[in-house]
Amino acid sequence: MALSGAGKGCTRFSQATAQPERSSLPLKGPRGTDRTEDSLRGSEMDDRLELNALRLQMSSISSMFALAMVMFDKTSESEILQLALSSVGALGPFRAEGTYLEQAVSVRHPSGDDALSAQLRMLAGADGSVVVDDRGWSWAFPMRAVGRHTGYLVVSAAAQPSKDERFLLSTLAQLTGAALVSADVHRRERGATAELSDLNTRLAGANEKLAAAVIDLEWRERIHDALTKVAASGNGPAGIAEGVHQLTGMAVAVEDRFGNLVAWAGPGRPHPYPRSRRSARKELLTTIRRGGRAMRSRDRVLAVAQPREEVLGVLSLVDPDRHAGDRELFALEHGALILATELAHQRGLAETELRLRRDLVEDLVTGTDDLSARQRSLALGYDLHPPHQVLVARWADVAHDEDIVTALGRAATRVLGTEVLTVRRGGMVVLVVPQPDAAGGRMPWGELYSVAASSLRSPNGSIGVGRPRELPSELPQSFVEGERALEVRMASATSGGVTTFDELGIYRLIGVGAGREEVSGFVREWLGALIDYDAANRSELVATLWRYYECGGNYDATARALTIHRSTLRYRLRRIRDLSGHDLSDVDSRLNLHVAARAWQILRPPS
Repeated sequence: MALSGAGKGCTRFSQATAQPERSSLPLKGPRGTDRTEDSLRGSEMDDRLELNALRLQMSSISSMFALAMVMFDKTSESEILQLALSSVGALGPFRAEGTYLEQAVSVRHPSGDDALSAQLRMLAGADGSVVVDDRGWSWAFPMRAVGRHTGYLVVSAAAQPSKDERFLLSTLAQLTGAALVSADVHRRERGATAELSDLNTRLAGANEKLAAAVIDLEWRERIHDALTKVAASGNGPAGIAEGVHQLTGMAVAVEDRFGNLVAWAGPGRPHPYPRSRRSARKELLTTIRRGGRAMRSRDRVLAVAQPREEVLGVLSLVDPDRHAGDRELFALEHGALILATELAHQRGLAETELRLRRDLVEDLVTGTDDLSARQRSLALGYDLHPPHQVLVARWADVAHDEDIVTALGRAATRVLGTEVLTVRRGGMVVLVVPQPDAAGGRMPWGELYSVAASSLRSPNGSIGVGRPRELPSELPQSFVEGERALEVRMASATSGGVTTFDELGIYRLIGVGAGREEVSGFVREWLGALIDYDAANRSELVATLWRYYECGGNYDATARALTIHRSTLRYRLRRIRDLSGHDLSDVDSRLNLHVAARAWQILRPPS
C-alpha cells in the first residue's frame, strides 16, 4: 500500500479532563459508623466522578456526531483531512502526526516523513503502534469505510490514552475514512452526472443530425424515385425537364451542347431563346466540367450531361433570386445524370440507325434482293415498296461532306414531304428518294437544289437524278444514271443546278463504258485543229462553236451568251471554217460538229 501524508499539526477544539484512577481497595475509618459514613461519602463521590466521565464521554460523542455531519458535508478531500487533523486535539492531550492516504484516492496530500510511511506500509491496513520521536505513545488508526481502507490517521501523546479516548480516536479515523469515501463517491457521481449531461447533449445533437439526415435521405430518395420514373417513361429531355421542375418549383431548361433549346418546363420561357457566343459557351462548359459540380452562371444554375468525356447537353435551373439550396442542386445534378443517360441512349440509337441506313443505301446502289431490302427498310421505319430513284450530288466549296448530307437530307424531306435515305460515297452524296408527284407537270428537283444551296450558303453544287425504278433490286441502274447526269452537269458551262438522266439526250451515249476512246477519236477528227489552235493561242474557238450550236445558230443569242460583239462572233466563226475546213451550214457537218462539241464539253479536263 502506497501512502502519502497530510498535515502534522493539530488545533484543540476543547480540553478534556483526564479521569483519575480509582483504587481497587475499600477505604476504612477509626470507627465502624464512621467507616460506614465514609464509605457512603466515597460511593457518592465515585458516582459523581463516573457521571462526570459519562457526561464528558457523551459530550465527546455528541461532538463526534457534529463533526461527522460537518465532514460529510465536505466534498474536498483536503478540507476533510484538515478538519480531522484539527479535531484530534479536541479529544484529549493528543497531537496529530498526519494523515496518510492510499494512492488510489484521487486527491492526495503528501506530508509527513518517509520513515513513518514505511511503518504504515508494514501494517497493511491494520491499526498498530508506530514510532514517533520524543513521544511516549503513537498509534496509526486506519481510516476505513464500508470495507475500504483509505489510509491512516497517525496520533501521538505523551502517555498512553484510555480505552475511551482510543475509541474516540478510532471513531474519528473511521468517520474521516467514511467522509473521504463519501466525497469520492460524490465527486464521481458529479463527474458521472456531468458526463451523462454531456453525453445527453451530444446524443441530442446526434439525434438532431440523424433526424436531419433521415429527412434529407428521404428527400433524396424521393428525387431519385421521381427521376427514375421519368427516365422509364420514355418522355426524353422534355420529361426530365418537367420532372426537375416539379421537384424544385423552378423553371428548367434543357439545351444541347451548342446552347440550342431542346426542352423547357415551367413559366417564363423566353422568345426568342437567347444564345451565347460559341467561344463563351465552350469556355463555360469547360469550367463546369473542371469543377465537377453544378455551377451558377448569372441567373441560372447549370449542370452538364456528360456520360463520358463529351458534353451532350446542359440542364439548368432558372434562379434569378438565388433560392436554390442543397436539395435543388441535388435534383439538378441527379437530373443531369438522367439526361446524360437519355442523350447517350438517343445518340447510340441515332448512330446505330445511321449505320444501318448507310449499309442499306450502299446495298441498294450496288445491288441486293428485293425481299431483304424491304425487310431491312421496314426495320428502320422506311418503306421501299413504292418506286424509288437515286440522286447523286457534289458541292464544290463545302469542306465537310457531312454538312452536304445533312443539308440535302433536310431539303429532300422538306420538298418531297417524306423521309429519304442518304449516304456519303466516294466524294459524292447519294440519296435514295421515293418518286415524287409532278406538281403541275414539273418535278421538284430545282426546288430541292435551291433549298440545299440556301442551307449550305453555296450555289456551287451539282445534282444528277436517275430514273425511278419499281423494285429495290433495280436501283443500281438508277444510281448509274444519276452519276452520268451528275457528270454531264458538272461538265456543263453552268455546273450549279440539277440534271436528270431524261434530259441528257445524246449525252447518254457519250463517255459511257468502253466507247470513251472512240468518242475521243471522233472529237479529234472533227475538232482537232480547233483544239490545237486554242491551246497554242489561248483562244476559245471550240467553246464558241459549242455555244453557237447550243443557241441554234442564232447570232444574237450566241453573242449575248458569250458576252462578245456580233462582229467578234462573226470573226471567230470564219476562223473556225478556215481551220476545220468544214462548212458550218452543211447538214451533216453541222450535226457532226455539234455532237463533237458536246462530247468535247464532257470530255475536256476542268479549267
